[in-house]
Amino acid sequence: MDSSGKPSTAQVVVLATSSALTAIFYSIYRSRATTVSRLKEAKKVSIDQDLKNILSETPGRCVPYAVIEGVVRSVKETLNSQFVDNCKGVIERLTLKEEKMVWNRTTHLWNSTEKVIHQRTNTVPFGLGSHDEGIADTVRIIRPLDAAELDLETTYENFHPTVQSLSNVIGHFISGERPKGIHETEEMLRVGDSVTGVGELVLDNNLIKLQPPKQGFCYFLTRLDYESLLRRQGNSVRLWRILTVVFGVAACSTLLFILWKRYMHHRQSKKERSMLEEFKEQQRKRIRELNVEESSVSPTSCTVCLSRERSCVFLECGHVCACTQCYEALPEPKKCPICRATIDRVVSLFNS
Repeated sequence: MDSSGKPSTAQVVVLATSSALTAIFYSIYRSRATTVSRLKEAKKVSIDQDLKNILSETPGRCVPYAVIEGVVRSVKETLNSQFVDNCKGVIERLTLKEEKMVWNRTTHLWNSTEKVIHQRTNTVPFGLGSHDEGIADTVRIIRPLDAAELDLETTYENFHPTVQSLSNVIGHFISGERPKGIHETEEMLRVGDSVTGVGELVLDNNLIKLQPPKQGFCYFLTRLDYESLLRRQGNSVRLWRILTVVFGVAACSTLLFILWKRYMHHRQSKKERSMLEEFKEQQRKRIRELNVEESSVSPTSCTVCLSRERSCVFLECGHVCACTQCYEALPEPKKCPICRATIDRVVSLFNS
């Protein structure tokens, strides 16, 4: 807060940043809380012989938001792992990441970073079947890559380090980037995995489908069971709520501090104006006692004796209002005649 009572640049930045982050975190918190609420309200449906009959009797032959737990089954063909023998799946994701060290000029440290340089995802049609192998009905999964949480299992992982030479090392230190190597991973949703799907369940031409829901509901395909999925989403809600509260308190505290400093400055200014008016009234009274014309008093005259010139500066208030003789005559503790501030030291004035 400067002398004019306005907030400093740092205070404005802190207030703006904390307010913006509070709004962002609150928006994420509301979205996650809505997701958890809808998950709790979703209808749990079992894959059994009566599923088609239930859907055919449902209005629109559709359950807008349903939870299905089953086993991954292929429809026609499967995907074979490129690195693991006898590993078959229905979704395969291959990822290549470049890992390198980057010099941070602020902290003067090497920081590890990574960047995806290639990613490919392969899918084949699949469905979810009952854990009971005697039940042949399956639920076809539509657009699985649109799921908010597509939980894949890492089936292969390897790191290929970069070969370093002396010239490369020198070049890396000059450029501020030092490659570490390539990280290669393969993730799959394997046949036989237990999967929980949450989405819109429909009966279409005797085919049961689970597809992305309408009305902005989240689509889930995860290897977690329903309770674990609900618990994970609840933990996420708590995290964003804590962040919202922390930054909200920071924003409110900063705003209250700015308003309080502004109020104190206004109060001090009002007090100084009142004291100045009182001083002027006392000065006019002094002029009348001395029977002196007010127009005959020099603007640079001592405000105490009205005869000698002002010859000293009072610190720390900075007022130039008295001569040296009148300053020495002031009672202890010496205070400025204008603002009543304690005089810490005096600097003499010399007019040339």
